[in-house]
Amino acid sequence: MSDYPEFEKPIVEVNTKIEELKRISEINSDVDFSDEISKLEARNKKLAESIFSSLTPWQVTQLARHPKRPHTSDFIKRIFMDFQELHGDRQYADDSAIIAGLARFNGIGVAVIGHQKGRDTNAKIARNFGMPRPEGYRKAQRVAKLAQQFSLPIFTLIDTPGAYPGVGAEERGQSEAIASSLYTFFNLKTPVIASVIGEGGSGGALAIGVADRVLMLEYAVYSVISPEGCASILWKDASRAEDAAEAMGITSEALQEHGLIDTVVEEPTGGAHRDYDESARRLKSAMEDCLVELTKVPIDQLVSARYDRLMSYGKFKSKK
Repeated sequence: MSDYPEFEKPIVEVNTKIEELKRISEINSDVDFSDEISKLEARNKKLAESIFSSLTPWQVTQLARHPKRPHTSDFIKRIFMDFQELHGDRQYADDSAIIAGLARFNGIGVAVIGHQKGRDTNAKIARNFGMPRPEGYRKAQRVAKLAQQFSLPIFTLIDTPGAYPGVGAEERGQSEAIASSLYTFFNLKTPVIASVIGEGGSGGALAIGVADRVLMLEYAVYSVISPEGCASILWKDASRAEDAAEAMGITSEALQEHGLIDTVVEEPTGGAHRDYDESARRLKSAMEDCLVELTKVPIDQLVSARYDRLMSYGKFKSKK
């Protein structure tokens, strides 16, 4: 229970009761709790609808980090076919925080690149909690260039707290790797569709986020820095992360309003972690629409529009 956001605990408690009744029914077939289970499920649905209808930016941030939230590998299994993972950057090592490879999307050959956090403790450590090192971004570039060579559309899945800030990563050129990745994706002569599925943290996210279309799950977040990091800088107090999240405009609704993302993909009631299959179905549908649209655009025009898109970010009108 301690792993769950405070606002979600009432829902988890009801779910626990439902699972307990189901287990008892399986053990003892003479006991029928079907009516009680139906009532609890109806109650849980109403409770979820009530809670999720008015989430704060900080609560959305907690959902984006939810321990049960689907990761890149979960979406790859449900959206793509024949995924063949490619390893290594051909310079230093393989970085497990980045998954990259070739697959089929509705029968079409594509490249898939995404952050991977890991589910249990061992996997989290192996994946470095989804924080790529330079070799991760260089692997992403290698696969992206391979996709361009064979005119394969590219799908990226963004879910990272940010690039790894360790000494070793800095020694191997973390900032150069991110900048090089930005430049590479900026110039790719093939359609690129990015999807923010969880956390979109800083340059670590943007390194594979330069795209022709940017999708974002309803309860994902996308920002230049984490709320805790922002609070530490502004107020020297990380405990004011909730205030920072409110001010930063990191939710899908706020980002779409400012023109920084194209499409908000609605999640099942209660969040993507409630139904992986339905979440993947909705994301795939949005991806399909984007791919159909982009494949009709000549490549030179596509790259030019990508440039105009990025140059439009950050525009504002000054008040006299």
